[in-house]
Amino acid sequence: MDIVVLLELENGDVRNAELARAFAREIGEARETVPRDDHSKLASRLHSFWRTACAFSNCKLDIFKTLLTHVIHACYETNFVQLHKKFVQELQWVDEQTYQELFAISQALPGPGSTKMMYSINVIRGGFGAGFLALALWCLPGALGMYGLSLGIAKVSDVLPHAVYALLSGLNAGTVGIILLAAVQLSEKAITDKLTRIIVCVAGAVGMLYTALWYFPVLMVIGGLATIIWDLKCLQRTRDAARRKGFWRKKKRGTKEQDTEAVPMESVESQQATPNTSSSSHDGRGVTPSHRHVQSTTPAQPSSASSTVGETPSSESHIIPPHLQPQAITWKTGLYLLAGFLISFVTLMIIRGTLTAPPLALRLFTNLYLAGTIIFGGGPVVIPLLREYVVAEGWVSPRDFLLGLAIIQAFPGPNFNFAVYLGSLALMNSSISGPGAAVGFLGAILGIVAIFTPGIWIVTGFMGLWRVLRSKRWMNALLRGVNAAAVGLVWTAVYKLSSIGFIDADHSVGASLGNDPWWVAVTAGAFVGGRWFGVNAPAAIICSGVAGLLWFAVVKV
Repeated sequence: MDIVVLLELENGDVRNAELARAFAREIGEARETVPRDDHSKLASRLHSFWRTACAFSNCKLDIFKTLLTHVIHACYETNFVQLHKKFVQELQWVDEQTYQELFAISQALPGPGSTKMMYSINVIRGGFGAGFLALALWCLPGALGMYGLSLGIAKVSDVLPHAVYALLSGLNAGTVGIILLAAVQLSEKAITDKLTRIIVCVAGAVGMLYTALWYFPVLMVIGGLATIIWDLKCLQRTRDAARRKGFWRKKKRGTKEQDTEAVPMESVESQQATPNTSSSSHDGRGVTPSHRHVQSTTPAQPSSASSTVGETPSSESHIIPPHLQPQAITWKTGLYLLAGFLISFVTLMIIRGTLTAPPLALRLFTNLYLAGTIIFGGGPVVIPLLREYVVAEGWVSPRDFLLGLAIIQAFPGPNFNFAVYLGSLALMNSSISGPGAAVGFLGAILGIVAIFTPGIWIVTGFMGLWRVLRSKRWMNALLRGVNAAAVGLVWTAVYKLSSIGFIDADHSVGASLGNDPWWVAVTAGAFVGGRWFGVNAPAAIICSGVAGLLWFAVVKV
């Protein structure tokens, strides 16, 4: 069979037809020098090589086109909703269970949550090369925009026109509405039973009461431990063990003997061994009342522990198709990567601590590197933390911080690009000599590298361990609780951002949107439009900005 025909019939892709013919022409001369008996071997090898090359090139092309169409819609935690729609429902690059596991991992590990999610999905689809390519396409558009914004903000006067303040307040109000929508949508997937509902509510409420670097990670760990104890029935097993040893509701010896004589062990064993299939006619669920009584008093069997709470599928029953399995590194390499990150983190902290007067560039890099390491929960959490690590240091003014916060909502890419803006302003506001654009560009490079490196480094190392850990029942239970707690912290972000969303000349550090009912209505409009009328995030934010200008025209003019 001719090689061109073989390749075209095998691939069946119109866009590769011309490439197949060109490929065949190139190897035409080589084929003539090969004996006829070896033509089949040559065709088989070329056929295998062609399938691999086409699959790789098509994967890269799909990733490139997908990200170009998706990156303009990025906005806070709505990224997760859009990633689910794009990669699970439309492209079907991962299935629902894998997506939920990746979401829990992205939220449980430090760093930018949606960026790690997107990176992991593309690694599963096309390997680490595709993952880093997607990472660049995901981050660079917004990063370039934030760098340009920092150059403009550095030349703006201290007091802005009232119309600009109204516009920025409208953008902030719309952003809060979009985050509220994301919190509702994420909660619908994270809440699978009463326990996860309690974790989401408690994490969201408790997160509003206190703010510290260690606080959010501790809340997520507590949520994970709660689901481990519940799903694995640790309390029930402890109680049963205490009963067997006589420490729990100890009975008199005579009563115990009578109970033993009244209920022979053979009858109890026969009841436990009776199959449930024959009792389906009693209550429609395959379990008779007597059998339910026996099952409720016996310790949980390992095969049913994960299915009795939350109706979450266990890892044993969920088999990932071969094309959806991560092209991951080995667990040993994953451990080496995690150890290397720990060494780099400790080294940076020691260098900064031992220097008596560390340069501003080093202090900026270590602060953002530390922020990227300890931020759990993604975009909503990074904003208040960066405020503590940059504004509190005196490198960026509160007004410039809030201006950037309002404008970044209309920019593509993750909110961690905010570090590009802050890094550029921090160095331009310093005494470092040189052209402002060049100094700002150095700060932007330091910002994007420092804030993104820890999360990507850690999730890459963890992917080597995940294929081993995902088969553990306790890991699935842990991620279920961490996922619920992380969603609760999104509700915390709604409250925290709404408390500083209003900006004007008298409130340069921000004030609550609830001070004026107009901004509450704008927030509600963005939520309702996205929830029930299909308005996407960029359109909702733009409409909110227009609403801010209308408020200025009615109230201030």
